[in-house]
Amino acid sequence: MLDMPYEHELAFHKSSYSSGRQENCVEVAETPSGAAMRDTQNRSLGHLTFPKQEWSALLIATRR
Repeated sequence: MLDMPYEHELAFHKSSYSSGRQENCVEVAETPSGAAMRDTQNRSLGHLTFPKQEWSALLIATRR
């Protein structure tokens, strides 16, 4: 987890694939430099950040 000056401005959302499920979900927030991800059940533990290239590679790999 990186310390980001805009952390308080992150707008996390669950995937549309979660469709109301309350367990085993992650939330994502788009950032100017990539994305941030956190566990829905453990929001207080913070989040992980990913640079644009890494986030794009993850999305491409999971859509196959």
